[in-house]
Amino acid sequence: MQNVCLKKTDDMSIKNVVFDYGGVLVDWNPRYLYDRYFNDQVKSQWFLDNICLYSWNLQMDGGKPFAEGVAELQAQYPEWSEAIAIYHSRWEEMMAGEIDGTAEVLRRLKRAGYGIYGLTNWSAETFPIIRDKYSVFKEFDGMVVSGEEHLLKPDPAIYRCLLERYSLEAVESIFVDDNADNVSGAKSVGMQAVRFSTAQQLERDLREIYKLEF
Repeated sequence: MQNVCLKKTDDMSIKNVVFDYGGVLVDWNPRYLYDRYFNDQVKSQWFLDNICLYSWNLQMDGGKPFAEGVAELQAQYPEWSEAIAIYHSRWEEMMAGEIDGTAEVLRRLKRAGYGIYGLTNWSAETFPIIRDKYSVFKEFDGMVVSGEEHLLKPDPAIYRCLLERYSLEAVESIFVDDNADNVSGAKSVGMQAVRFSTAQQLERDLREIYKLEF
């Protein structure tokens, strides 16, 4: 793709915007499933804080098969076997649609000529579900999914994987993520980075700090 409409910031041409997915483009939260399953928000939060931890989910994001991860956790907590199993079998119920406004920002950036790339911590087993469901994923010029690479943000290796695969220059690329550690990981390899909170904040930062025009 030929990039156009480039602006300078600190003598660097920004050509590419790299998006995280969960919490930036789409709303993923295990609470959406477990609040319904337990019909008890306190119990739901306790379960996710003590049994199906985020650190356990990251194992699948890093490439471990769900069947293996679920079986290991069930062996450790047999009394929670059914609740653990639905983390995979009912995984799609953790999705609540697109984050308001971000896809429109992305599409306007693409129309303006910026390269649009994705870099996400996501299981290779579950990512195809959202990739096929949400049309915004058709807009990307390229993407790296952690579960396919067996690498995880904020390891610098996964950012380098994206940059090298698509021949991107780090200083010409801005990374957008809602996780502070992942933002720091991008900066560690020389990328610009924005911590996401809302689509409105993202647009403001891209325009005012990085002088992008879209």
